[in-house]
Amino acid sequence: MSFTLATWNINSVRLRAALVSRLLTEEVPDILCLQECKSPVEKIPAETFHALGYTHMIARGQKGYNGVAILSKLPIEDVGDKDFASLGHARHVAGRLENGVTIHNFYVPAGGDVPDRERNVKFGQKLDYLTEMRDWFRAERPEKAILVGDLNIAPREDDVWSHKQLLKVVSHTPIEVEHLRQAQEAGGWVDVTRAHIPDGQLYSWWSYRSPNWDAADKGRRLDHIWATADIAGAAHSSRVLRPVRGWEQPSDHAPVFASFDL
Repeated sequence: MSFTLATWNINSVRLRAALVSRLLTEEVPDILCLQECKSPVEKIPAETFHALGYTHMIARGQKGYNGVAILSKLPIEDVGDKDFASLGHARHVAGRLENGVTIHNFYVPAGGDVPDRERNVKFGQKLDYLTEMRDWFRAERPEKAILVGDLNIAPREDDVWSHKQLLKVVSHTPIEVEHLRQAQEAGGWVDVTRAHIPDGQLYSWWSYRSPNWDAADKGRRLDHIWATADIAGAAHSSRVLRPVRGWEQPSDHAPVFASFDL
């Protein structure tokens, strides 16, 4: 069984339903995982995506914030969600394909602007979220699984435009990177994107605050595709669709793709 999977922080699935439809039409991934849908599940424009062949949807949503969804051409079974750090947020959902592969779709908290949990509750929540991910993976080590999503951390020095200038900026601080590393290690996850694109700066997010984002190119790689070691070798053709960031009224994230032959 071969399939192509994509992950994209859409920053409002209703506002950008036309962009989702364009991506599905032009790139035709078998599975698209969305984050920051900002919609109750019943108001996600599922019928629009259904008409394009994405007849299966698993989602968790809430009004105005967070939200994750898996759109699939392939049959997929809802296998639940976890409320890490007991935030009551729609930030995780999991589905299982007929070949037994489980797909986890995550939207890790951004963590606010100040990288200090004593002065910034949101930063503490982010660290707690990652710690509970780590503990879950240790207790129930995943197998035959893929983890995707906006993890809101750029872990490597070449995952940001300036390692030195961003060391004290939320998303690239050493404590966040260490928390993410521990979660990755606990689950035996392989960073599929970097396995295929091992060298050079690589980004999936560019701030709305930059009027000329493409020329300035001050990006960060916040969006990830991981696979457990038992199936990571079946992955290939990873790519970031940078041009999507330049579409009209875009998300500030670009989609990340990978294919699997299982």
